[in-house]
Amino acid sequence: MRLRLLAAAAAALLAASPASAFCGFYVAKADTKLFNRASKVVLARDGNRNVITMAPDYQGSLRDFAMVIPVPTLIQRNQINVADPALVEKIDAYSAPRLVEYFDSDPCNPPPPPPPVAMSAESTVQVTGSRVRRANALGVKIEAQYQVGEYDILILSAKQSGGLVTWLTENGYRMPPGAGPTVASYLKQNMKFFVAKVNLDRQAAAGVQQLRPIQVAYEHRKFMLPIRLGTVNAAGPQELFVFALTPNGRVETTNYRTVKLPSDLDVPVFVKAQFPAFYKAMFGTAVNREQMRAVFLEYAWDSRSCDPCSGEPLRDDEARKLGAMWLAGENRDRGVFVTRLHLRYTRDTFPEDLMLQETSDSSNFQGRYVLRHAYTGPARCEAGRRYKQDLVRRWDKEAQTLANLTGWGINDIRGRMKLSGKAPEPEAWWDKLWGNLQHGLARITSAFV
Repeated sequence: MRLRLLAAAAAALLAASPASAFCGFYVAKADTKLFNRASKVVLARDGNRNVITMAPDYQGSLRDFAMVIPVPTLIQRNQINVADPALVEKIDAYSAPRLVEYFDSDPCNPPPPPPPVAMSAESTVQVTGSRVRRANALGVKIEAQYQVGEYDILILSAKQSGGLVTWLTENGYRMPPGAGPTVASYLKQNMKFFVAKVNLDRQAAAGVQQLRPIQVAYEHRKFMLPIRLGTVNAAGPQELFVFALTPNGRVETTNYRTVKLPSDLDVPVFVKAQFPAFYKAMFGTAVNREQMRAVFLEYAWDSRSCDPCSGEPLRDDEARKLGAMWLAGENRDRGVFVTRLHLRYTRDTFPEDLMLQETSDSSNFQGRYVLRHAYTGPARCEAGRRYKQDLVRRWDKEAQTLANLTGWGINDIRGRMKLSGKAPEPEAWWDKLWGNLQHGLARITSAFV
């Protein structure tokens, strides 16, 4: 059976069965469910305080599931928690790239400008006897053992990678060939290994139907996310979504380029029915242009507001559960800035772990794509005639924009627009010769009957 080591950013998911890694108004969103092998990690950071929430995207028998996470310090029982999956789903929905639509008003009777709107803002797992003696013989130390919810957790340290890999393999943690050098690099940094498996009896007793996210809180000066274990034997590129919560500004990578996703662009109205396909094609085109060596910023906003919202903003109590520790007590008036980063990566294109920093940049950004529906009523004033003249040029620009974003063929796009009632046609040479717009007007007459 094919084995695969999957990274949920700081985590590597080990499995012995098939698995996957880890204004206007809103009309659609593009959440993480659109991607296979997609890992989701929420990071909360304030000073040296860190909380990492790892949401396994695993398919297969839970008997074969395990998670191995490099951590920079020894983890105690009260530093570990099992979270509600709905928290991760909510921040995903809230920050997802979205599609919005506007409807053109009568150019002969435009509405007054709208007024400004204010923003709303347990017991211990027993590893004893021969397993401990074998660990000692291999230079592996079992630093701690815990039961947390449905998970059995070990904290391991080791003198060398070979001994750690051997002990994990002998105890049912299927390490892939080639994991040794990556494990060794973490041991040289004095990192420990957080190892979690599902206890099926406790899971059944609790009535839990899906793997819940694991949370770890710790203090460390480095703001980083280990991703290299997940590329040791990956069959192809992997997808990673990082949701960062910070008190001041957006989060960026320091050892890779952080690039804004193309945004705030008008696209043809037929995209409304094909938004998932549009977003996947658009992201794939952006990744290829950066040769799969960039991290994309998809969202940056104060969590207490959004414009428009593809999902409900986080409440303060939800942000605290995701690690925003600064919202307690006298610091309750501090905000939570949400950053959504998205990367597609391989071992060759991302050879280093993600090194991160909180910046002072608190400007808003979102992946946002706009549909503009044409006004189709009578428009007999001069402004109406100018409006009709501009429509053909507007529609052609939308077609060109969509082709550039997605790599889709321009003729195919124009064909789809024709089926949806918007069919841009390139200007004839005689239109350009005299600047005569009558032909262009004739081409859009059908849109107004």
